[in-house]
Amino acid sequence: MSAILLVEDDVSFSEMLRRFLERHHHSVTLSYTLEDAKVKVNKSSFDLVFADLRLPDGDGIALLNHIKTKDASVPVVLMTGYAEVSTAVKAMKEGAFDYISKPFNPEEVLQVVKNALKEKQDIKRPNEETAAPMPKTQTSAAPGFVTGISAASKVLYDHINLVAPTSMSVLISGESGTGKEVVAKAIHLKSSRKNKPFIAVDCGAIPKEIASSEFFGHKKGSFTGAINDKIGHFEAANHGTLFLDEVGNLSYENQIQLLRALQERRVKPIGSNDEIEVDIRLLTATNEDLLKAVEQGDFREDLYHRLNEFFIKVPNLQERRDDLILYADFFLENANQQLNKSIIGFSSEVLKIFQNYTWPGNLRELSNVIKRATLLTTGEVIQKEVLPPELSVAPSKEAESPSFSAKSNEKDLIIKVLQEANNNKTKAAKLLNFSRKTLYNKLKEYNLE
Repeated sequence: MSAILLVEDDVSFSEMLRRFLERHHHSVTLSYTLEDAKVKVNKSSFDLVFADLRLPDGDGIALLNHIKTKDASVPVVLMTGYAEVSTAVKAMKEGAFDYISKPFNPEEVLQVVKNALKEKQDIKRPNEETAAPMPKTQTSAAPGFVTGISAASKVLYDHINLVAPTSMSVLISGESGTGKEVVAKAIHLKSSRKNKPFIAVDCGAIPKEIASSEFFGHKKGSFTGAINDKIGHFEAANHGTLFLDEVGNLSYENQIQLLRALQERRVKPIGSNDEIEVDIRLLTATNEDLLKAVEQGDFREDLYHRLNEFFIKVPNLQERRDDLILYADFFLENANQQLNKSIIGFSSEVLKIFQNYTWPGNLRELSNVIKRATLLTTGEVIQKEVLPPELSVAPSKEAESPSFSAKSNEKDLIIKVLQEANNNKTKAAKLLNFSRKTLYNKLKEYNLE
């Protein structure tokens, strides 16, 4: 039975959450103030701490810092309101394990508890010398990779961690600007080939006439313009990883050449009589539906199956909206370094605009917007006036996907969204920021079935 300290000044909510956790075999100690929580932490050992971000005599971040100085292995989960997400993100940078936005469902609570206790067990194993855990960070070894906290991000990381140690070919799908190459680099850096080359190739930028030379190389004088020997991408990536971006843009002839090279693991530079053995891990990416291209005869089916030994879907920014502020902070840090600026953050109005905007260009658009705003900002905080005008217009209906906190309005909002979605429950769940299961539970609760 795990020992949990629950720090929350709302007495009725505390009792409700305590009873729920105890029904799931956890021992819960209640505290209603920051100072009382510090006393309890000093006197007793806890496996996990749940703390509200706002307390009558302080905040959850102060408690987090106190706990980390006493025992850095104790995971701290913050409970926040929707408007406090940016503060919670900063708390995670200081070592918080996770945060949950109110109101939250029981399944979410149990999953967070399970994950937190598992991490503590991994850090502090019985009969092993206790060591302070590595500080939690939002970025991985892959440049530009931000460890998000949304459900979609967690699925993505699980898939990356699962496939990275293998030699399987991975097909990475996602909209333009979602960071497919960053995902490919993360897979490479988590693999046994991490110290070998990572060669990224934009297939959309290679004319089909010179694709053979680009992939396999050529010898001097083998064709007009071949004034020097050239090493192809396959040879350059030998013993490492070859990443082919927008692989759907390859011509049918180039697809045949690529398939042959993958099957034989040998390449022959143009103008050479000798074949070169290559040992590569192949990762590919596309923003197209390759399976549809196969059905239409535009992409070889045998090559598709060769590339698609494992499939990863990179979520768009709408699907990982809980990560938006994490990415905004990350891009702001990058912009500060690149532009030699020292902007400390965003105004609350800007954060609200960010949350309401649909971000059709995904992470690339967010990065560009923040870099431009950083350049234009003369103060310490990015204000609305330096944002592009398209961000400040009234949000679309899809951008207004509600995050409920008032039960009295919830039923009416669900009915309204279902009408807008023509009773398509999958679409309605997405607009409501619910899982399908949660939506069905709500429909049953309000007798809307």
